[in-house]
Amino acid sequence: MRVFLGNGPWCKDGAYGVRAGSRWPHFEESCNRYMPFPFYLAYATAVLEREGHDCCLVDGIAERITEQEFLSRIEKFQPDLIVLEVSTASMDTDLRQAREAKKQCPESSIVFCGPHLGMYEPAFFERVPEVHYVLQGEYEYILRDLVSALETGGKMEAIRGLGFRDSGGRGIVNPRAEVIRDLDSLPWPSRKHLPIRNYYDQPGAIPEPTLQIWASRGCPFQCVFCAWPQIMYGNNLYRTRNPVDVVDEIEAMKNEYGFRSVYFDDDTFNIGKKRILALCEEMRKRNLGLPWAAMARADTSDRETLQAMKDAGLVAIKYGVESASQELIDRAKKGLDLDRVEETVRITRELGIRQHLTFSFGLPGETWETIRKTIDLSKRLDPETVQYSIMTPYPGSSFYQDMRNAGMIVTEDFSRYDGMSTAVIRTECLSPADLEHALKQAYKEWEWHKLIRPFRHPRHLKRLLAHPRGTWNSLKFTLSRHRLFSRV
Repeated sequence: MRVFLGNGPWCKDGAYGVRAGSRWPHFEESCNRYMPFPFYLAYATAVLEREGHDCCLVDGIAERITEQEFLSRIEKFQPDLIVLEVSTASMDTDLRQAREAKKQCPESSIVFCGPHLGMYEPAFFERVPEVHYVLQGEYEYILRDLVSALETGGKMEAIRGLGFRDSGGRGIVNPRAEVIRDLDSLPWPSRKHLPIRNYYDQPGAIPEPTLQIWASRGCPFQCVFCAWPQIMYGNNLYRTRNPVDVVDEIEAMKNEYGFRSVYFDDDTFNIGKKRILALCEEMRKRNLGLPWAAMARADTSDRETLQAMKDAGLVAIKYGVESASQELIDRAKKGLDLDRVEETVRITRELGIRQHLTFSFGLPGETWETIRKTIDLSKRLDPETVQYSIMTPYPGSSFYQDMRNAGMIVTEDFSRYDGMSTAVIRTECLSPADLEHALKQAYKEWEWHKLIRPFRHPRHLKRLLAHPRGTWNSLKFTLSRHRLFSRV
């Protein structure tokens, strides 16, 4: 069977959207480069290709192509199935592209997949006649089974995780499929179709091009705001790959594509000390010479584990902190001790590992006082880089339901659910405008912090002296972006 799999273009004036591969679909300013790898699409393509199907995978966002070009590629391929990964925030765009694709390929069936709860219900098929099938959550094997059933005349009712129309046109949604427990049963993601050098997530300035890879899936923690465990997985089961297979993939991809670094974009990379130490030993033993970074928690690694990661090539790490208020952290069920965060960041710095910390505004109970504490904490921890955002209650998360029940959601226009710059919630004390102002204020203060810290901290001064041109370019960008001077 001929199957087209796509991550359609999604943009607006001055910004591009990131969807497939992002746990947080949102817009980035056009001058930015951040681009996540579309893991599920690439894994699903590999599964289908292993079964002998003819696939065309197009990441329209990473290629920065127009919607017209994206649709033209679909028409040229003339697939039997058109599989589009969608999201809540991009749904207007997703539906438009599905309708146009159906016009150009009237004999093709449209399949939606991705973290949009609204399509996991029978009524969706009544509202959207263009879409024939919906895949719930992790969809690699659901798609495989759908293709097999279409070829052999199998019963759709037998495919768990599938939404479809019955012979009478009525929407049917089967019980959810179990998550994939044996990750080693999956082939490596199919990368041959994709613009490999366009994927960009370089914490700690690890060298390009970077291989984005998963060594695990899932997260055992209960954060109310995290959509993937609640929508894509439906549970908090943590699953891991064999460390040898992970390093086999890294070595093979380095040889095939010339990757110069690795980024582990797991939901939570550093869970299970024994496994992490085994993975690090395997990487060290292979001597691949690739620096790497990872998405991690700040309370699941001790000094021994961080040292082993450093010895295996770790140069940078991302930690999610969210807030400086322990009360807000506890309300969000993050299970994070802020004193432990400060200790872990200190150890990480002592070992020479660069840190990227993330903070968010808008947790229940947020006030100007807690925002002030969070901004001050981010500067006191003094990581190499930070990310500030506004909490966004994605439908399907308990955060969404709690905020809705409390009357704290100010709009159901999901196209505005972009925590990069737009607030769609309020708190007891703060309006959406307050939260948006807090975001701008945080970044403004952080940029000034970066500007002056080389003259306060020896480690930053040393870096300034070692890389004067790069530092000066960064400062020029900071000044021009925030219009601190009219011309730089």
